[in-house]
Order: sequence, then structure tokens, then C-alpha cells
Amino acid sequence: MPQRRVITGRSQEPRQRFAEELRTLRAGSGTSLRALGERLGWDWSLFGKMEKGETLGSPEVVQALDTHYGTPGLLLALWELAAGDHTQFRERYRRYMALEAEALSLWHFAVSVLPGLLQTPGYAREVLAVGGLKGKELEQQVEARMGRRELLEAQDAPPFRTILAEAVLRTPVRGAAEWRAQLEHLAEMAERESVTVQVLLQSAGVHGLVGTDVWFLRLADGRPVAYTENAHWGELVEESARVERLQRAYDVVRDMALPPGESRKFILRMLEEVPCDLST
Repeated sequence: MPQRRVITGRSQEPRQRFAEELRTLRAGSGTSLRALGERLGWDWSLFGKMEKGETLGSPEVVQALDTHYGTPGLLLALWELAAGDHTQFRERYRRYMALEAEALSLWHFAVSVLPGLLQTPGYAREVLAVGGLKGKELEQQVEARMGRRELLEAQDAPPFRTILAEAVLRTPVRGAAEWRAQLEHLAEMAERESVTVQVLLQSAGVHGLVGTDVWFLRLADGRPVAYTENAHWGELVEESARVERLQRAYDVVRDMALPPGESRKFILRMLEEVPCDLST
């Protein structure tokens, strides 16, 4: 298949094109991020993140921008393309990502790394880099992972529960500032009504999910599917008997974990232990 002709020089990737359009429109209007925030009534840092491709923002924010810039429907159309673009993810994840976007509820167990839905850009970048990504591909995957967070930030966000093995919170990234930002973000997300965070202490002992990072999705037809993953590959599990076995193991782990309130206190204690500079 012949390559698409590049005429404008603008990105042909939906998320990047959306961010580019936002930057172009604001530059053309001569408005600062702070002034934009004051005029539209949202924190100006949100618009900065949208222009960097770190978040897409909500449809309400995008509609307000369309009105502000006099581009009725243009930005919202670009937003819809960006939000629905699953080609940004590596091939093995694409079917799962499509199902995740439609899920009515999600629940998860983490062995050693925070789930992508709760990661900050700095944390995601280091985790993905350790996995062998670099350069443009690394930045593309960080951007894609940040886009997943929109699922939990929407007004009609589906319920999400994650159980974090204690090792997750005792495995910091190298930069103290990045690790602090990640723990602060995690504590903030744990306060959301639609998000439940639990911590499984190491002292709880062995269980049926040792070494298994697993996601569960409940789809619109009521059917649950699971996705298991390690550092090298992942598997989408749709066979009902296998999903049921994983769910039974998950239920046991949930009963062993700290309650949400105690889990948040544990996260805050870990935050207090972060030194000003981990390298010293």
C-alpha cells in the first residue's frame, strides 16, 4: 500500500494532531495558558497537559474551547478521533484496549508495577524504558498510556478497583520528584468515588495470584473477560472457566488486602518516607 502523501506537515496520528491543533489555535489567539484558564473557568494546567498530549480533557472542556476559538465542532471531532484511536497501542494490547474503553466496570491486581490507569507520565516513561522502548516509540507509548487515564477522569467513569501488592509501593522510580508525584497522584485518585485502592501487605503470605498481574473487565453484555500480563507478554482470557478461576483467586486476595481507608493511610506513610533526593 502506498504511503499517504504528507501535504500540511501536520501529524497524522489522532492524539498528536489534536494536541497540535490546540497549540496552533492558542498561539494564533495570542492567549496565555493562564489567561485561557481564567476565561473558560478551568485550571490552566489542564490546557497545558492537553497541548502536550498528556491528556485529552473532557468533551465539555473541548466544546468550550471550540466556542472560544470559533471552531464549532472541529476540536470535538478531533477529540473523538483521538479518544477512539487504539492503533496508538502496540499490537498485542489493541483488542484489550478496545474492550477496556467499553467496560462497565474494571478490577485489577498489581504484582510490582502500578496500573497504567493510575500512572503519571514520569513513572510511565521509566517503566516503559526499562521494558526496552526508547526514542519516538517510547514517547508514543507514554502518550498512549496517559490517554488511558481519560477513562477514570470522565464524569461517567466506570467503577475501578485495584489491589496493589506492597512491592508496588516499595519499588520507586529513580527520580525522587517523579516518585513523589506518582504517590501523590495515587493518593488523590484513591479519594475518587469511582476508584477503590487496596494494598496487599507482604505479610499476608502466598496466594493464588502470586506473580500474576491481572485485569478484569465487565462488558456491556454482562460478560467478564480477563487480561493477564508480565514484563514480556500479555494474554486476553475470554474462556468463562478460566476467567472464573482467576476471579475466585482475586476474591481471596481482596479479602486479604487492607480496607480502602487503611490502604490510603499506607500510601500516605510511603509518601512521607520519600527523601528529597533518592540519589543521596
